[in-house]
Amino acid sequence: MTAKPAIIPTIRYEDAAQMIEWLCRAFGFEKHMVVPSEDGKIPHAQLVYRGSMIMLGSTRDDALSAWLTSARSAGTTTQSAYVVVDDAKAHYARAKAAGAEIVMELHEEGYGGWGYGARDPEGQLWYFGTYDPWA
Repeated sequence: MTAKPAIIPTIRYEDAAQMIEWLCRAFGFEKHMVVPSEDGKIPHAQLVYRGSMIMLGSTRDDALSAWLTSARSAGTTTQSAYVVVDDAKAHYARAKAAGAEIVMELHEEGYGGWGYGARDPEGQLWYFGTYDPWA
């Protein structure tokens, strides 16, 4: 049995419903669970990619929001997720075609593999690469 990841990044978005669709189209995530509310917001969603998961939801007024906000609201990001991909060139082309802001062009890493950095439409920073630190 394969162990499930014990660390799951969480992200807040101003328009989580739109971002779920975009993350699936641009970066290849798949919907695992999406919980809509009556007002059309998404208080909780889970997206998966190659056996890993992110959780996300709409910005809202709750206990966690005192500590966590969207990258757009903050005007910056302080961290990013690194996502291992099989083919960085194809992933880069898919993300670029979907309108991702490329902040670091596709390049060969000095420690092995290829990678690139991108921002999603709400400003969250992502890094995709073929380097697999588990290999």
